Amino acid sequence: MPSSARRSIAAASALLLASPAMAQPPAPPTLSFAFEEVVTLAPGIPVGRTGLGTRNIVPITGGTFSGPGIKGTILPGGWDWQLARADGCLQIEANYMLRTDDGVVINILNKGLACDGPDGKHGPIKTYPVFEPPLGKYDWLGKSLFVGQLVAASQDGQPTVRIRIYKVN
Repeated sequence: MPSSARRSIAAASALLLASPAMAQPPAPPTLSFAFEEVVTLAPGIPVGRTGLGTRNIVPITGGTFSGPGIKGTILPGGWDWQLARADGCLQIEANYMLRTDDGVVINILNKGLACDGPDGKHGPIKTYPVFEPPLGKYDWLGKSLFVGQLVAASQDGQPTVRIRIYKVN
């Protein structure tokens, strides 16, 4: 790193540390509801034991989502990669597309984790979705941090998951 860049970083760090605003710790983040998804699923495809744990793949067949200022459908063709780890945790990584009711397609990569509680059962899966929206009306999704909570459900006899997504403020 050039010495001028090191001096600039050092000066910026010193300024931040000396700032009165830094004397008080910032308020903890809060959450605001963004939207809820109901994701429909096909039966899982068991892969079996791997070096990382027991792998299962679940095709995403569709669904819906809605929240303040956003709603639409979940496009079929996505996947939920599940890994039951030896430590009792279930790790997920789902990648799929949302289509808003005004025709905008948004990619979502939603990773999550649930570990066995003291009773030996999983609670809701906590997730951290990352969005890739096109520039425009929904680009706030790509400029914000989100967390979610996923629970298994059923709709008309078909397996689903319900995911409530919250924006971190």
